[in-house]
Amino acid sequence: MIYSLFDILSRTYIQYAFIVGVMMSLAGALLGVSLVLKKHSMIGDGLSHVGFGTVAIACCIGVAPLAFAIPLVILSSFLILFLSNRSKIFGDSAIALFSTLALAVGYAAIEMGDGVNFNVSSYLYGSLLGVTKTEVILSIVVAVVVVITYVFLYNRIFSITFDETFSKSTGMKTTLINVILSILISLTVVIGMKVMGALLITALIIFPTLSSRQIFKTFKMVTIFSVISSVVCFIIGLLLACIINNLPIGSSIVFVNFICCVICFVIGRILKYKQNKAED
Repeated sequence: MIYSLFDILSRTYIQYAFIVGVMMSLAGALLGVSLVLKKHSMIGDGLSHVGFGTVAIACCIGVAPLAFAIPLVILSSFLILFLSNRSKIFGDSAIALFSTLALAVGYAAIEMGDGVNFNVSSYLYGSLLGVTKTEVILSIVVAVVVVITYVFLYNRIFSITFDETFSKSTGMKTTLINVILSILISLTVVIGMKVMGALLITALIIFPTLSSRQIFKTFKMVTIFSVISSVVCFIIGLLLACIINNLPIGSSIVFVNFICCVICFVIGRILKYKQNKAED
């Protein structure tokens, strides 16, 4: 059944989901540029699994999911960073280690508890229902902090994205910057899970950069277009999930992002063909 746009947007839970989604789309796109270009994009996937595991435990023991999950996910991001830099465990292996362990712990907690309830399933698959005012406030705060961080540390983020070793040799505190980014990524993943779901939250980090790289070559333009495409794709995906019966919001947003990526790929190929033809 198709509802009017006004009727959809007038509902409080849709407004809450809209705000959280837009804020996390913005934050995820900004943070995703550096992660994707550094080939560390799967850290978002690993942290989302850790987030699901901690949320499952929180729901089973009866504590607030976000209050329980956020510090543990941040701690996991630090451990992944430490293992990647200070041990023989490479980055992707460290991510896989925490990812599988968290899923195992989460699944065990659910099976040993009362089974999968709405709270757990909403964090796993994403849901328009149940987004609280607290999560709305947290999402706004996190998005503002991400934007401010990106503005003030833009040159440093640019530097460590393309040559972290050289940046460190110049005296730049690369470890501190990575720690700040790890905290922000963790917060984005945990808060965004409520709308996107743990299985699909990585889309907000990966897809925007992949799309923008098909057309733009400079770091600045990739960053700007990533933010724009991420927010627009989320809004379209949210509206589709609202007007099409039984279409999960997370799946809808991923579908829209994928279509955007394909369109950008085609545009990029056309621009490259025209450029090559002009040079000839």
